[in-house]
Amino acid sequence: MTSNSGGTSFRDVFTGNVFSGTMFRGSMFSGPGPRGWFIGAGLSILLWAWPTWNIVWSVDEPLAWKAAASASLIVFFAAYVFLPQISWRLGVRAGIVSVCVLLALNGLMILIIGREALWTWTFLACAIAMTSLPPRTDFFLIVALSLASFSTQLVTGNGEQALLQAGIILSLGLMMSAFARLIRQTARLREAQTELADAAVAAERSRVARDMHDILGHSLTVIAVKAELAGRILDTVPGDYPARDRAAAEISAVQDLARGALADVRATVAGYRGVNVLAELAIARTALESAGIDAELPGTVEQVPARHRELFGWVLREGVTNVVRHSGAARCRVRLTASSVLVEDDGVGPASGGRSGNGLAGICERVGTAGGTVSIGPSDLGGFRLAVEV
Repeated sequence: MTSNSGGTSFRDVFTGNVFSGTMFRGSMFSGPGPRGWFIGAGLSILLWAWPTWNIVWSVDEPLAWKAAASASLIVFFAAYVFLPQISWRLGVRAGIVSVCVLLALNGLMILIIGREALWTWTFLACAIAMTSLPPRTDFFLIVALSLASFSTQLVTGNGEQALLQAGIILSLGLMMSAFARLIRQTARLREAQTELADAAVAAERSRVARDMHDILGHSLTVIAVKAELAGRILDTVPGDYPARDRAAAEISAVQDLARGALADVRATVAGYRGVNVLAELAIARTALESAGIDAELPGTVEQVPARHRELFGWVLREGVTNVVRHSGAARCRVRLTASSVLVEDDGVGPASGGRSGNGLAGICERVGTAGGTVSIGPSDLGGFRLAVEV
């Protein structure tokens, strides 16, 4: 291509665009949500318009080339905006795929536009830093990208520009990488705080249930027994006393009330001690970590409706117990949706012993009562799979 007369200074691009990308990333992960996301995207696109004009539309090239160059820039920056967020939600594999797509789109853009498009490598480094790559992978990719930029610019004979661009790519990429790690640690801390709060609530509920059962349940039992004894004694009284029948009726009523209240207390205690998918998820995480099993667990149970949380809690408890006790697995994966729960591992598979005990039979009964279905068999991970859908 023919270079524009004014040239595209990497310093101009950096001051005009990278800070908008940095602020945009902050709003993406810690901002007020979708509205902040689209506001940041709009501001970033406005700032990206100037270098796009400077290296594409202000040069003397055919219209078809300008359209192709503009399309490549738009596609790359769309991927820059959305792929890190998508990979953040879907995990490590999505992060690897996102980086490969970004590299391919960037390479295509450079192939169309030429050396003038190398300024986008700063954005590429920031995007790599913000994707959900395995630990330290982003660091090596950013360093490699910085060295590649230095070598490419050095070939042109501009040593100062090569050093400046490589330094900016390295510093911005590492800064964004540290920022991403800070966000992940903050998310983990919030998750841990939520789990501790849930565990504290569950412990307090269990304590209240225990005290209610031990104190109030005992007292009501004594009242019922005493009322029954009083009724038997009253039966020995001669029937010519005018108040005898009324006293017998009142004692019988007291006995019925005591027994009803005792049944209510036991039902309440059973509810307090009931299984809940949120508490079971926290217990599962602790149990799998203690067993040295890599746990891939959902971060929230908000998608599970209240009517299914007890049932899914039982399924999760039984599934994780089987993984810990019988599977010999190194990895366990749990998936939750509004109508299904899945527990699978990479252990010895369905043929292992202890897989068809009373626990799974009880789960089948509970799920059948709820009108759901149970699926048991080999998992995609190579081990055992327990899936319930209601």
